[in-house]
Amino acid sequence: MEFGSVDEILSFATDREKDAVAFYTSLAKEATRASLKQTFEDFAKEEGKHVALLTDISGNKEQIDSYEFKKIPDLKISNYMVEIEYEEGMPMPEILKIAMKREEKAVKLYTMLADQTSDDDVKKVMQILVQEESKHKFGLEKMYDDYLADQDN
Repeated sequence: MEFGSVDEILSFATDREKDAVAFYTSLAKEATRASLKQTFEDFAKEEGKHVALLTDISGNKEQIDSYEFKKIPDLKISNYMVEIEYEEGMPMPEILKIAMKREEKAVKLYTMLADQTSDDDVKKVMQILVQEESKHKFGLEKMYDDYLADQDN
């Protein structure tokens, strides 16, 4: 995937984040447990923050400059899963698999986009998004792991 300009990179990334907002919003509406509904609503809000970050980099310069990167654990659970299509009424483990795979793909996408720009601000925003999507992936993998552990009890 090649882009001709920084604007194309930002536009593409913004569209991906808007898709993520819609995805998590739809999962929240379908959630049968209040805690899961809240989790998906929180993820939708986080993805919405990413849209705002991407659409106004200059307005968020202070936030970008002050961002602190941290080591995010990677359980790599999604790395060994095949991608499946979402279907209404799917069981929770399958929904978590889809969400984990989406976050894994987002991490790879933003890593690639960071490598395709020489604009330092855009590169840092992409690195921030790698970090944020890695957090989401880790959270989902923990939820999946906890869900499977609960099934043994």
